Amino acid sequence: MTLDTLHVDELRILEAEAVHIIREVVAELERPVLLFSAGKDSIVLLRLAEKAFRPSPLPFPVMHVDTGHNFDEVIEFRDRRVTGAGHKLIVASVQESIDSGRVPDPGPGASRNRQQTRTLLDALEAGGFDAAFGGARRDEEGQGQGADPELSRRVRAVGSTCATTGAVVALQRPDQEGRTGPGVPPQQLD
Repeated sequence: MTLDTLHVDELRILEAEAVHIIREVVAELERPVLLFSAGKDSIVLLRLAEKAFRPSPLPFPVMHVDTGHNFDEVIEFRDRRVTGAGHKLIVASVQESIDSGRVPDPGPGASRNRQQTRTLLDALEAGGFDAAFGGARRDEEGQGQGADPELSRRVRAVGSTCATTGAVVALQRPDQEGRTGPGVPPQQLD
């Protein structure tokens, strides 16, 4: 067995674990939703969810928190990828949160990353969602939205009621309990 074969086998194992976790969450909870930014991590997550339930459609909607700062091509790709595959798309708008007074306007051209958290939490509550799938790579753990204290508190509160939380943690932290990572070196992508 070659080193490349070992890497492929490990990736297949990780994929199978992810598919299993997605199925378990859907079996255990009432209203999950998949968060989709159209970035590389959420594209992989969407593909894993599709693999988990194919040939059936996804048994949950896909949600995008639109900051209003995305390139038109990103929105076009999101629509083509999500609705083109027959998935239900929910768009939560940061601009609507600003207009309704739920979040402050950071000003023209300023980042709206902090406003995404309130918009996301409001959309989760409005939809009655009890679980949200979100994609993040191990090497970026603790960055992005997860670094927001309000979102982190909410995620822990939801996660603590789900029996698959331990499995998710194990999948994201392969060094626990004697597990080893996939051994795949980081790749620079253009």
